Amino acid sequence: MELNNLKPAAGATHSEKRIGRGQGSGHGGTSTRGHKGAKSRSGYSSKPGFEGGQMPLQRRLPKFGFKNINRKEFKAINVSTLQTIADELNISVITPQVLVSSGYVSKNVLIKVLGEGELKAKLEVKANAFSKKAQEAIIASGGTVEII
Repeated sequence: MELNNLKPAAGATHSEKRIGRGQGSGHGGTSTRGHKGAKSRSGYSSKPGFEGGQMPLQRRLPKFGFKNINRKEFKAINVSTLQTIADELNISVITPQVLVSSGYVSKNVLIKVLGEGELKAKLEVKANAFSKKAQEAIIASGGTVEII
């Protein structure tokens, strides 16, 4: 191996063009950057959405809607799901910890019980919110409802 047959490793180079290596290379002088202007300078980087001073699209389009900063996001659990959990784990008290351990919800989420499905078991249910239909279904089956 000698200096005249050294080559970069396969995949190390990405381009055949050698920019800024004199006029003989065909890419000397301005190094394919054109003449003057911001894009020809070193250190230039455009900001996302910059349109050359023209009013950018994200500022031209109208803004609309309302985002409530006090919104509470609930994870919905149906009464039929509570029945399934009660059958699988053979329990009568359903708390957020039970729902987390059984994989139905993740930690630190607010839980709302909805009335979809049928409930046969007598359950004591603790959750952050209940729909009227769910509350009626749980009480009708002999269970209790507790808002935490």
